[in-house]
This record gives sequence, C-alpha cells and structure tokens, in this order.
Amino acid sequence: MEYFAAALTMVLPAMASALSQAWTASRAMDGMARQPEAAADIRGSLVLPLAFMEALTLFSFVIALLLWIKI
Repeated sequence: MEYFAAALTMVLPAMASALSQAWTASRAMDGMARQPEAAADIRGSLVLPLAFMEALTLFSFVIALLLWIKI
C-alpha cells in the first residue's frame, strides 16, 4: 500500500503539471499570435509560471521518494 501511495504522490502532480504547462503555453501562443509586438513580453512572463509548475512536480517527486524509503 505504501508503494501505491508513493506512486499516486508522483503521478497526480506530474499529470496536473503537464496539463497546466500545456494550457499555459497554449494561451501564451494565442496571445503572441494576436499581438506579435508583445511576444517578447509574453515569453518573458511565461518563464516564471512554468518554473513554479515544474517546481511542484519536483517537490512531489521528493515527497514520493520519502514515502518510498519510509522516512
């Protein structure tokens, strides 16, 4: 049962992060297509949210490892 909890701890945030990153990138591409002159600003503003989403996935990986090795 512990392995199942560790697997869910990794899988669910990874799926949520992947979907949210894809949605964020899609909205940014739509914005750049509508306003090409603002593409640099949109691209710059996109980096920080993507980094936070990826950090969530890495933190969940650490928690899954801690559950797995039972610390």
